[in-house]
Amino acid sequence: MRPTALIRAYRRRAPGEPRAVGYLYILPALLVYAVFLLYPFGQSVWLSFVHWDGLTAATPAGFDNYRDLFGDPALRAPFAHALLLLVFYSALPVAIGLLLAAAMSRVRIHGMTFFRTVLFLPQVLALIVVAVAWRSILAPDGLLNDTLRAVGLGSLARPWLGDYTWALPAVGVIGTWVGTGLCMVLFLAGVQRIPRELYEAARIDGAGPVREFLAVTLPALRPHIAVALTLTIVAGLRNFDLIYVTTSGGPGNATSVPAYEVYHRAFETNQVGSAAAVGVALTVLIFALTVTVSRLVEGRRA
Repeated sequence: MRPTALIRAYRRRAPGEPRAVGYLYILPALLVYAVFLLYPFGQSVWLSFVHWDGLTAATPAGFDNYRDLFGDPALRAPFAHALLLLVFYSALPVAIGLLLAAAMSRVRIHGMTFFRTVLFLPQVLALIVVAVAWRSILAPDGLLNDTLRAVGLGSLARPWLGDYTWALPAVGVIGTWVGTGLCMVLFLAGVQRIPRELYEAARIDGAGPVREFLAVTLPALRPHIAVALTLTIVAGLRNFDLIYVTTSGGPGNATSVPAYEVYHRAFETNQVGSAAAVGVALTVLIFALTVTVSRLVEGRRA
């Protein structure tokens, strides 16, 4: 090959080539990822195909553990609870955050830094602390019931975390309180990057608050909405701390979720194979939902 041809071929190569050098840079992180994530996940997949109590020898189970996920009501219920909790952990925080961000795009608010700090505070606190505090608030003699009695609504007081009907929504409200601050900060950061000229042009064209939100704010916040939905969905489906501290899956199994069910079956009832199957199914569900959200909200990239 002539020297000029070699020069042209070299110029056509992508920056950073040879690519093998690039792979060497990511190799340490890839090894850590494989050792601490991929290998344990592979072990979980293997355990999901056996019957094992954690002590004696494992015996092959085939797909029995996965059949139980669809046939055993005690295993179906936690997944149904988790999907219902996504309304509180993801949909409501994102909706509230969008409404507040839209309002702030029209009105200047003094003390914005303090407002952000207060809203983001639940993200800074450990979930154990949040769970203990809310367990005290929702207790039969807690702050919420005392307030209801003080204003003459004592008939509405109840053991919120011990009521079969209200325990799951009560835990969901805690999740809404925790997730709203994160969504709010994400959307506020996105709103501040929207040129003010776009809002001024929309108002000159006679756009009201709703049309301005739909035409200017919402399209600009699509990437932020995708991030917020992904983070809150993952947090909601992996929810363990709040459930463990506030209700321990009770009353009965009214608030049991997959993450808690993995712990319960693996460490309390010694059904390690079944617990592994629940964990694998939960991983697949999280992956499917996050990919779906990314495709629907962000759209396909050209």
